[in-house]
Amino acid sequence: MSDRPTGEPVARRVRADVQRNLDALLTAAAEVFASDGVDAPVRRITARAGVGAGTLYRHFPQRSDLITAVFRHEVDACAEAAPALAEEHEPVVALTLWFQRFAQFVATKRGLKTALHSGDPAYESLPAYFQQRFLPVVTELLDTAAASGGIRADIPPYDLLRAISDLVAPDDQGYTQRMIALLVNGLRYGTPPAATDGEGA
Repeated sequence: MSDRPTGEPVARRVRADVQRNLDALLTAAAEVFASDGVDAPVRRITARAGVGAGTLYRHFPQRSDLITAVFRHEVDACAEAAPALAEEHEPVVALTLWFQRFAQFVATKRGLKTALHSGDPAYESLPAYFQQRFLPVVTELLDTAAASGGIRADIPPYDLLRAISDLVAPDDQGYTQRMIALLVNGLRYGTPPAATDGEGA
C-alpha cells in the first residue's frame, strides 16, 4: 500500500525528464542542422541541449534516426501552429501568417536537404509525412478564407506549398515575406471565384 503513493510520482517525474531531454535534443539538433548542416558534430548538439552523448544515442542510435525525428518534429510544430492562428485572426490574415510560418520551416529545413535527398531508405517516408501533415492544414485555411470571400477558391493546396517552397530565401527573410504578400494578393485579386463568374454571365 505504501509503495503506490511514492512510486507513481517518481515514474511521472522520470517520464517528464525524458520528454524534456528529447524536446531539448530535437530543438538543438534542428538549430545546429540549420546553421552547420546535418554532419555537425554530435557534441555541438548535446552541448546546446544540455544533455550527455549517452542520452542522445539512447534516443537516436543512428544519425539518420535523429534527422528523421527532427524533420517530423519541425513538420508537426508548423502544422500545429495553424489552429491557433485561425482562432486568433480573420481567415486571410491567418492564412498569410501560416504561410510565413511555413516559409520559416522551409528555410530551416534547407539544413536537412542533403540528407533527405541522399537516397537513404531511412528517409523514404518523409515526403509522404510532409504532405499528410501539411495538405489538410492548407486546405482548411484556404477553404475558410475562400468561404469568407477574402480569396479565390480555385487554387490547389499543394501548388501553394510548392510555390512558397520555391520562393523562400533563407538568408533574406524580408524578401520571403514580400513574396508571400504578393502571393496572397494574387489569391485576393486574381481570377474571381466561380460564383462571381456565374453572376456576371
